[in-house]
Amino acid sequence: MSKTMNDNGPRIILGVTGGVAAYKSLELVRRLRERGAQVQVVMTRGARTFVSPVTFQAVSARRVRDDLWDEAAEAAMGHIELARWADLVLVAPATAHCMGSLAAGLAGDLLTTLCMATEAPVILVPAMNRAMWANPALQENCALLEGRGIRFLGPVEGEQACGEEGVGRMMEPIDIVSAVFEEPARLASQSLKGLTAIITAGPTREPIDPVRYITNRSSGKMGFALAAAAQAAGAKVVLVSGPVFVATPPGVERIDVETAEEMYASVHERVEGADLFVACAAVSDYKPESEAGEKLKRTEATLNLELVRSPDTLASVAKLQNGPFTVGFAAETQDVAENARKKLVQKGLDMIAANKVGRDCGFDQETNSLMVFWGDGDTELEQASKSVVAERLIQLIAERYHAANSEQHSTQVG
Repeated sequence: MSKTMNDNGPRIILGVTGGVAAYKSLELVRRLRERGAQVQVVMTRGARTFVSPVTFQAVSARRVRDDLWDEAAEAAMGHIELARWADLVLVAPATAHCMGSLAAGLAGDLLTTLCMATEAPVILVPAMNRAMWANPALQENCALLEGRGIRFLGPVEGEQACGEEGVGRMMEPIDIVSAVFEEPARLASQSLKGLTAIITAGPTREPIDPVRYITNRSSGKMGFALAAAAQAAGAKVVLVSGPVFVATPPGVERIDVETAEEMYASVHERVEGADLFVACAAVSDYKPESEAGEKLKRTEATLNLELVRSPDTLASVAKLQNGPFTVGFAAETQDVAENARKKLVQKGLDMIAANKVGRDCGFDQETNSLMVFWGDGDTELEQASKSVVAERLIQLIAERYHAANSEQHSTQVG
């Protein structure tokens, strides 16, 4: 956790909403307390349908709060005091209704009011049916909340209460506790403090005519998560983004572009003096040789387009003398490791992160996993929410950046 804890341990508000996974929150309370945390449970009306407040009171050793209109507590503006008391607000499970309320800025019960009133970090742990999790309205709400700095843990893939299999299952309590205590602790080290990072995200669009264009599939979520993680690690972040519907992370400077040429120009305008360049954007490798001035009519059975290569921003930055530590991404449909290593060498990169993509994986998902390669080393970042994977990758980039600088300094001294 990023905030310095008091002598009695971190103060955590555990919000429990009305989902079947609410029973797991009992174990979560126990495991948080084992790590020394003070846990104040706040339940919604729906949560009480699944688990009794008395049970949570027994495992937390604190009276459960569940009513915004508690006259005794609110005589002293109790919800504000509770919001100030917390070092962290953790909502597990977080239902679609809870996330929708927060995205809309609604504070209709004690839990959502606390989330709105607190200045502490807020973490949501979603749990729901796979189809509900995949609903576009819900995904837009998640993207909006992530853009405002709210962190997500999960959901993960597995068997669900309804009997179906898929992504939507609540992360296990032991993994939640690990993420709460360990990942943010590494970010709190400010491993990128004083550095400038340029990060690209999203797709590019190469116009065919005023109506049509060539593009790559990309939601931009991974790039935006990387920008948020780098900013949290202390970097000054410039985010160059193609057309996406993702909110800008707090504290990040965003530059919107559309084409590969615009992305190339924007990056090169800012790259001088930058310490890190992370190319997460899905840039179109080819573009139409020329854009038609008017909409092309469907008059022939076939249409031939002459395509030419788009400028390669990643390779051009990697070739700069005294340029930044350069990290590329490789989205591969086959031979992921082999193709990623080839790209690492051919483009002269310091590091590359690769993942397998296709119709059923990689695109428009809230989770990700990566294979990361550099020099003679490699590692795997296991599947987790994109925000968690981004934090892990940023820490790995920081470690390799500082190691490379240390080696360079030793060589110069020698």
